[in-house]
Amino acid sequence: MARGCAFLGSETAILCGAMSWVSERNLVAAMSNAGGFGVIACGAMTPELLDAEIAGTKALTDKPFGVNLITMHPDLFDLIGVCEKHGVSHVVLAGGIPPKGSIDAIKAFGAKVIVFAPTLALAKKQFRGGADALVIEGSEAGGHIGPISTSVLAQEFLPELAAEHVVFVAGGIGRGDMIAAYLEMGAAGVQMGTAFACASESIAHPNFKKAFFRAKARDAEASVQIDTRLPVIPVRALKNKGTDEFASKQREVALLLDQGSVEMAEAQLQIERYWAGALRRAVVDGDIENGSLMAGQSVGMVTQEEPVVDIIARLMRESEAALTRR
Repeated sequence: MARGCAFLGSETAILCGAMSWVSERNLVAAMSNAGGFGVIACGAMTPELLDAEIAGTKALTDKPFGVNLITMHPDLFDLIGVCEKHGVSHVVLAGGIPPKGSIDAIKAFGAKVIVFAPTLALAKKQFRGGADALVIEGSEAGGHIGPISTSVLAQEFLPELAAEHVVFVAGGIGRGDMIAAYLEMGAAGVQMGTAFACASESIAHPNFKKAFFRAKARDAEASVQIDTRLPVIPVRALKNKGTDEFASKQREVALLLDQGSVEMAEAQLQIERYWAGALRRAVVDGDIENGSLMAGQSVGMVTQEEPVVDIIARLMRESEAALTRR
């Protein structure tokens, strides 16, 4: 884990996954102050909103933290400019292949670039293109997911990349024992979202947190793609009415494509805006029936509200105990 800590500038190489509406200044600052590494979820924010969020986070912590930017955001380069203005140390590019020039624009002001990759070939290509670190995220994770499980990705990626590159593992991690296993395989650290979504410092509505405490692993289901022409990335969330409404939204957008009313890029953005709105209804308003309860399959291990510092301490104790037993 020392390599991950050196890369992040944190005491432990545990990143908090960027969760829209949840990973805002309070949770991000708490994560970094507790020795982990907080990451602001920019999501659909405008440059002005991101500017305020970074400033608000800096007012709560003097520790390093990152910003997660969605590669398909229409104002991506303006958002990168906001990160440069604040001297953000780490930028995470998520949601797709980074567009041309984005990695260079981030590295130009000295920030580290963290990327995702669904295949080993693409991961190697991104490292050649200037990426500084990689997160391999399995289908057990919450929110937008790929089709392959974390354990399979780890077996494929880590032997090929971990010796030369900083690689973090994410998806389905709920205990320190699993952190220890991935560290032994060569990972530099882990990324965890679901484990921190209901932390005491999380602004998520009490209804949202109660839904997590009641849920079991099988309740976190992946969304289904309705129309093959619409390249919708599956989203894992607790099943509710909102899950069914997403299927209706896909049919609505597909009809607009049929009519020629929107281009494919706009259709994708409409889908992303749906999730942003649905997430807000659940996280902020507490509407757990119609909102989106994005959660990973490790949600069954989230049973109570705890301070971030206690969660990290427990994870590290479990990890160290597992390594000692071995």
